[in-house]
Amino acid sequence: MKWNLRLAAANRGIWKASELQRMLAERGVVISAGKMSGLWSGQPNTVKLDELDVICAVLGCGVEELLLPEPERVPEPTLATDSQATAAGQPRAVAPRPRTGRSLPPR
Repeated sequence: MKWNLRLAAANRGIWKASELQRMLAERGVVISAGKMSGLWSGQPNTVKLDELDVICAVLGCGVEELLLPEPERVPEPTLATDSQATAAGQPRAVAPRPRTGRSLPPR
């Protein structure tokens, strides 16, 4: 995910982190200078959902404007052979048993 707070704020004429910080404080969300720096720079460590609600209310935007998906950055799954998976401590693939319509094993 890409954090897009700075652009969303700029689109609304908010050019300084301190200005947004003051606006958030007026709504009851006090953010430290260090956390505000992370939010403003685009590299926040954490964003609480209640803080996200207030940020959206202050900016008059939806969460989709603040969080932009980047699916191209998600690594492709890797297929491991049974011996590699067992050596790595991962469970090995098991073939499913055919269904016979019975809920109990055969006698």
